[in-house]
Amino acid sequence: MKKLSSFMKKASVIGLGLLSPFVMAANYDVVILNGRVIDPETNFDAIANVGIKDNKIISVTTDKITGSQIIDATGKVVAPGFIDVHAHGQNIGDYRMQAMQGVTTMLELESGVLPISDWYATQGEKGLPLNYGAAAGWTYARIATFSDTKPEATAGYFQAAQSRNDWKMDIATPEQESKIMKLIEQGLDEGGLGIGINAGYAPGHGQKEYYSLAELAAERDVATFTHVRYASNAEPQSSFEAVKELVGNAAITGAHMHLCHINSTSLKDIDTILPMVNKAQEQGINVTVGAYPWGAASTVVGAAMFSGEGWRERMGSTAENFQLGKERMTEEQLADYQANKPGTFIVWHFLDESNPADLAKLDASILNPNVLIESDEMFWMHMDEEGHIDNYAGDEWPLPTDLFSHPRSNGTFAKVLRMYVRERGLLSMTEALRKMTLMPARLIEDFAPQMKYKGRIQPNMDADIVVFDPDTIADVGTYQDPNHPAVGVHWLLVNGKVVVNNTELDTSVKAGKPIRREQKK
Repeated sequence: MKKLSSFMKKASVIGLGLLSPFVMAANYDVVILNGRVIDPETNFDAIANVGIKDNKIISVTTDKITGSQIIDATGKVVAPGFIDVHAHGQNIGDYRMQAMQGVTTMLELESGVLPISDWYATQGEKGLPLNYGAAAGWTYARIATFSDTKPEATAGYFQAAQSRNDWKMDIATPEQESKIMKLIEQGLDEGGLGIGINAGYAPGHGQKEYYSLAELAAERDVATFTHVRYASNAEPQSSFEAVKELVGNAAITGAHMHLCHINSTSLKDIDTILPMVNKAQEQGINVTVGAYPWGAASTVVGAAMFSGEGWRERMGSTAENFQLGKERMTEEQLADYQANKPGTFIVWHFLDESNPADLAKLDASILNPNVLIESDEMFWMHMDEEGHIDNYAGDEWPLPTDLFSHPRSNGTFAKVLRMYVRERGLLSMTEALRKMTLMPARLIEDFAPQMKYKGRIQPNMDADIVVFDPDTIADVGTYQDPNHPAVGVHWLLVNGKVVVNNTELDTSVKAGKPIRREQKK
């Protein structure tokens, strides 16, 4: 009872109040019994019971409680559901794969979309099992402006634009920049979760345009989420320079600027880039950072970083670094797809995890206490006989066996718990959970108040909860054979509804709710 008393004192301090005998005796909708309950915010870590009614956690107690549905969590960890702030695959199959590794909220913040209202309306019609949300997408505004089209809130709109270079490489005229900003402002007015700046896909944009985006974020009190403009180990136009630009804009404007996947955008220069970011944070500059535990990225084969003089040398890459489907590409294939199918998603290998030096670079980002975990989850895709790849939008479960994706799409959070907590002992369980729950919630809760009720196991918090076996949770998919759900998650609750029941996904449960800022009238 000592740890529980400590928890209750901390809960009282943060305004949640003590549990009354009446509350403890209540008959709940769901009770989770005898699990190791971990709350990253209060550092509560003890065997306890959790009582849930409607969509809220009502009690965390060692007293006996009863409910309509009983979950025996003996030997399991009971934690806040994982919050993925960097998720691109937004079809129902993508959400289901994420549910199997303990994710309860999937947000498309780095790329974002436009129009925001259209996207939320479409997602709301899908019957998604997890919470969903998106930022206003700068690349969508750029594509629409340079192509003189209306943006479409689909991945296909972004993919189809890869055959054009103007939006990627041209500096906007004052008139064009004004239109870009108005489209972004409209997205914020419609409730977008900040500004997604996929600058790596349009590296030719002007310094003034990026600065204006930071100013807009500061003015509207939202964050930006940036994939920085360059990816190169060598100067000029290096990854270091790109991150320094982000830090500079945050320092000057006061904007909260999130640096996405520092592991992949740094390539092999993490040892100079991460200390620079750490110093900025120490000086009070509002820069936050995310990373995923993989030595390969996933992107379109026609991305701007894979073009221009000397790009292979700058990125230390040949066709062998590119994976199409389940196989590495040949030089002939790479040339063909870049010329004729530039919107095709591929996996690009930049670090070799079996190499101790490369693994140390990956570890540097994952283990840093200021870096949260984000997956950069991708679509599940299939390839026809002619090599054409489409994103899978069906609702079969399990997913059709011929589908593929990057294994980060269904294994990022499970891999952290397997590799960094259980196997290598480099993170404590509480620290790993903090990086996957509380830190992502705090990333946006100042301007998305719904998130103040997520990422915690406390009374009055949303009942987004994962119950997993710490001895078995693991990523199963590999680069060559990715289509296997993670294992070890026994129960998953989203807004109080059981989405994963005794390791089985319940496809009838449509528990997801929109995470969205207040819309401007």
